[in-house]
Amino acid sequence: MNRFNKTTTEPSAWPLRALLLIAGISIMTGCASQPASPSKTIYESGLSTIRLEQDPDSISNSHPATLTASEVGTLLRGVRAWERRNFLHRLFAGEPDRSRAFRNEEIAVLAPPLSKALAQAAATERVFFHLSHATDQGDEETTTGWISIRGPILHLTFSGVHDRHSPGPDISKYDRQLPNIPEASVLHDVTYEPEEFLAKSASKARFWAPDQREELEIRYREALLALPIQPGLEPGRTLKPSQP
Repeated sequence: MNRFNKTTTEPSAWPLRALLLIAGISIMTGCASQPASPSKTIYESGLSTIRLEQDPDSISNSHPATLTASEVGTLLRGVRAWERRNFLHRLFAGEPDRSRAFRNEEIAVLAPPLSKALAQAAATERVFFHLSHATDQGDEETTTGWISIRGPILHLTFSGVHDRHSPGPDISKYDRQLPNIPEASVLHDVTYEPEEFLAKSASKARFWAPDQREELEIRYREALLALPIQPGLEPGRTLKPSQP
């Protein structure tokens, strides 16, 4: 009986794999090339601004959140800040005084737009604030940070508190002769008073970045139930330095 050897040609899997690989790369490239969601400006006056931006740390914030301007102002009044000093500095200059991180006129400017921003924020967003005004000496004084709410906790992060430097929106952080070398801003520590409403505080300064990160986690609902609400907050038009 004659047997015939039949050669069966099986299709190679490489073309299919190559096609899948190209499709995967195209999808990844398309995702990577998509621009980040644009920020939404809620308030802007001079160099001061409050805007919504994507939160890199959370996609499940309790937003939108309803807080009146008076409630926001009441919470901001409890934040305290002071200059960070090492052992030798404390030895010769003593312990630094604690002062309010937000003065009355600063709260009047910040509270209404912060209330509006929290009411418009999505679960993936946080509120950025940058408060800037000129001092009597002609310097620029800025307070910068972020605010968001997750459950019963209000997250408040600072990168600078009453930081004084030469005027300018961006170049003020850099040396005039060496524009790639950031100036060293004065580091601050922050806390919340009464401290019974402070759930956690953390310092996340990065040695490669000019700005520090001081984070407060505040049990804001408990604080609002216990603290007297300060009514009558209206946005201010100008800022001048005042005593803490």
